[in-house]
Amino acid sequence: MAEEDDSQEKTEDPSQRKLDKASEEGRILSSKEMFVFTGIAIGWLLISSIPFFGEDILKAWSTLFIFDHPYMLENLWLGRLQSIFWSYVMFSILVGIPILLVVLLTQAAVGGINFAPKAMAFKGNKLNPISGLKRIISVKGLVELGKSLLKVILLFGIGGLFIHLYMPQVLPLSLSTLNQSLEVMLSGFQYLIGGMIIVLMIIAAIDYFWQRHTHMQQMRMSKKEMKDEMKETEGSPEVKSKIRRMQMEQSQQSSRQREALENIGEATAVIVNPTHFAVALRYRAEEGGAPVIIAMGKGVLAERIIDRAKDHSITVFQSPLLARALYFTGDIGAEISEKLYNAVAVVLAYIYRVDRGEIMPEPDVTVPQDLMFDEHGQALNA
Repeated sequence: MAEEDDSQEKTEDPSQRKLDKASEEGRILSSKEMFVFTGIAIGWLLISSIPFFGEDILKAWSTLFIFDHPYMLENLWLGRLQSIFWSYVMFSILVGIPILLVVLLTQAAVGGINFAPKAMAFKGNKLNPISGLKRIISVKGLVELGKSLLKVILLFGIGGLFIHLYMPQVLPLSLSTLNQSLEVMLSGFQYLIGGMIIVLMIIAAIDYFWQRHTHMQQMRMSKKEMKDEMKETEGSPEVKSKIRRMQMEQSQQSSRQREALENIGEATAVIVNPTHFAVALRYRAEEGGAPVIIAMGKGVLAERIIDRAKDHSITVFQSPLLARALYFTGDIGAEISEKLYNAVAVVLAYIYRVDRGEIMPEPDVTVPQDLMFDEHGQALNA
């Protein structure tokens, strides 16, 4: 069976349930090249913003190293060291928070942010050298190699082209002032990083669409997998068909029970439990045969049967075990079970004599043990 499943071609798009399961295991769409591109891009923006506040930072930094008197060097060096440390921490926060936000936004845009504890579990197959070699020689490994070569060629090409074009401005820097040199170097560095960002953006776009293609290919399902998943989520067609059939039968039975209320006037007696179940019996000695169930019901229907029986002055006899036995073994329009002949005969004889005006105690009705049920239809002697 496993070989048959593996041999089936996976041609169907993955279901949402499979994507959710893969997400729980940490298998989501991701692109390393996209992280490289966005990381360098935010770095380039931060470097480009240095001229706007760089002078103030340098002035504040220089004051930490100014000591006007010798006693300051002896007494204030620890405080200055702490100021330097906290300045470094603040600078790291100001730079690190934007980079962290960009990384999170990148993953959210590519494949969504996902925390999967299962992905952190130890996987022994990762240590298998044969599996690792297969991953290296696979199509995915070749694509990664191609991307690396493309990055090296394009980035070195951009760097060489920049040096070739910018060299006439770099050579005279030895004759320029420090400020002029810094301005030339900063602008040149910005152009260099800007050109590399364009290259990385192209590589990141290629990598994103490739990773998306391979991820969806891995998530594809065979027709049998789709069918099995549907069975797990919605139930097998056989079970669903059986449930529908049972529901239809219950609906038809309820309909018959409601229609049978019109026949209560023909009943000889109504046996109840005392309100949960009610079974109306008709017996005519001249007709022969066994008593017939002309109406029965439980809950609200049982109460309606009892009310109509009282309206027609039909005797209502309480016998919980007999009422349940008649309800769970009989059907409307059918004769009662042979095993209940004696119990019903005792009840009908008592009702006949009471209806004639005799005063007598209620009989002790005995129901066969295999026909004793609880209110849910379960055998009491099981």
